Amino acid sequence: MVRELFKTEPDRWQEDALESFPTSRRIAMKACAGPGKTAVLAWLGWNFLLTRPHPKIGATSISGANLKSNLWAELARWYHTSDLLRSQFEFTKSLIYCRQFPETWSLEGRTWPKDADNTQIGNALAGLHAKHVMWLLDETGDYPESIMPVCEGIFSGAPEEAHIVQAGNPTKLGGPLYRACTIARDIWKVITITADPADPNRTPRVSVEVAEEQIKQYGRDNPWVLVRIFGQFPPSNINSLIGPDEVEAAFKRVYTEYDISGAPRVLGIDVARYGDDASSIFRRQGLQAFKPDLLRNVNSVQGAGRVARIWDDWGADACFVDATGGFGAGWIDQLIQLGKSPFGVQYAGEAHEKDRYYNKRTEMYFDAVDWIKRGGALAESPGLLAALTQTTYTIKGNRLLLEPKEMIKARIQGAAASGGLDEADSFVQTFAEPVMPKNKPRRTMQRQADYNPFAEPNSIAAAVDESYNPYR
Repeated sequence: MVRELFKTEPDRWQEDALESFPTSRRIAMKACAGPGKTAVLAWLGWNFLLTRPHPKIGATSISGANLKSNLWAELARWYHTSDLLRSQFEFTKSLIYCRQFPETWSLEGRTWPKDADNTQIGNALAGLHAKHVMWLLDETGDYPESIMPVCEGIFSGAPEEAHIVQAGNPTKLGGPLYRACTIARDIWKVITITADPADPNRTPRVSVEVAEEQIKQYGRDNPWVLVRIFGQFPPSNINSLIGPDEVEAAFKRVYTEYDISGAPRVLGIDVARYGDDASSIFRRQGLQAFKPDLLRNVNSVQGAGRVARIWDDWGADACFVDATGGFGAGWIDQLIQLGKSPFGVQYAGEAHEKDRYYNKRTEMYFDAVDWIKRGGALAESPGLLAALTQTTYTIKGNRLLLEPKEMIKARIQGAAASGGLDEADSFVQTFAEPVMPKNKPRRTMQRQADYNPFAEPNSIAAAVDESYNPYR
């Protein structure tokens, strides 16, 4: 069907999944990143709709947004390539149905709220019954345990044919995908998709050069290499650094100058490494962070000059420059020439809490996330939101380890996302070291209380002069 209807040739592993489908009630695709697993789910969905009488199919993913952008978009892609599908089925935002039998012949998208408990998830997925019935489950590597028992309900009631097909990256040591590959392996047809350059059955959709580069750079035992290149479970779970709701809450908060007047003013500087990267100058004072300055195609003299100007105008107490790999060395040298004292930060260096964090980069990111959760306020930025929420971590040798930046960048494509990663790096650098405010006069609570807007000009000056204490 795929060859004749969609005019495309399946990869070797895709052909294995398609041929296994008629005789396998449960199929689990444990995949590396980007091999075309969602296309297989879409092909099977359309096959079932075309070849079974009055079928009922449920489709879901880890979130409503993910379902819309991945599986539902893939179903739409193949729908629009086929005159037959367009003539027989109606395609909407959450439902595909046969025009002749709209109530009994359909594929429905199902989702649940982000904060749903097990009961709410069960209610959202329950009620899928027919003689020919199937579940398509995308991104199951991050599913909660409660989903699969509900989906298994399609096997009750003696249907003529029932299938569950799931696909995901093996990021979590638990959940439906992990269970299918381990303790329930005897009832699942498990297909492992790898981008391992040494495997003759590897997916051709991930280039050998990219795979070899990742292996060489991070090692074969790196957790993200295991997941994204080899399609294998890591030694411990891979988790998201922070959720979107927490970052969006930080976008809505704002503090007045009075609220943060006693806090140090800190600059974080991320220096561009590649042509599509931007150098980012980030300002933070206490719980308030400000919109960063993003600079493209500037040399070290121009970049250091801009930093020095902001440093003087804003009255910064400290400035941290990314010195990893030597990219920021020129900026640091130029700032020193301008009479400044920047602090170079080595991301691969040792953390203060070296028993907890694998390196300095991991420690800074976790300190920044803790700041957000304690009430930090951020200037709204879609790129920063993507960078923070798509960054993941795992545990290596009993210490927390952050995902490499290059892997995050490969996952979140686009200029905004790329700029967001630069913003994120400059933001977290403001937590590189503890900073004390310099001893300089700033308005205090007492001084504000002494101010009387209705007093005579001379009286105001006298009140201010008398109340000011440089040692307060």
